[in-house]
Amino acid sequence: MGETITLNAEDGTEFTAYRATPSASPRGGLVVIQEVFGINHHIRSVADGFAAEGFDAIAPALFDRKEAGVELTYDADGLARGRALRTALGWDAPLRDIAAAIAAVAESGKVGVVGYCWGGSLAWLSATRLDIACSVAYYGGQINQFRGETPSCPTLLHFGETDAFIPPEHRQLVAEHHPDIPLHVYPAGHGFNCDARADYHADSARLARERTLAFLAEHVG
Repeated sequence: MGETITLNAEDGTEFTAYRATPSASPRGGLVVIQEVFGINHHIRSVADGFAAEGFDAIAPALFDRKEAGVELTYDADGLARGRALRTALGWDAPLRDIAAAIAAVAESGKVGVVGYCWGGSLAWLSATRLDIACSVAYYGGQINQFRGETPSCPTLLHFGETDAFIPPEHRQLVAEHHPDIPLHVYPAGHGFNCDARADYHADSARLARERTLAFLAEHVG
């Protein structure tokens, strides 16, 4: 369903993205923001799934600025390497690439973002710093760090109750700072949406997806 394309950020950086387009006229655009494991099979399948729901889905390869073609496995080595790349990139550079991805699918209508893990934190920053129709963040570990920033678009948050990387008090602080933002907590750990991870929780993934699709239908199309 998808293909790899090349984009250019506003600073001139060239990078790739996986784009999956629907078979019929798109309902709108959707930027799928990766975990720290790169644009791997899981993220491509997520983009394909949103395309099957009618969205022009695009997943920018945010690690391309440091290393092209990164696809990491869900183990300790993959996590360590992904975190190192994430730290080396900082926050501004990935947001420039996300902005370019937003522009690439803007021809399809309103554009939302959905992000997972590291991408969940970037989805939050996209909501506070970029021009988008809505944002959905799955278990973003750094959202609490940026809780002082306020989204300028409708935003939806998903967290796992037993997430070993996100303390419950961090979720609580985010909720207290933004009481009007829907924040759902599921009986699951970190990465519960990913069927390649040990913390995959099918019921939570299904419910979060249903809520996400309803949210996107309301705010994107």
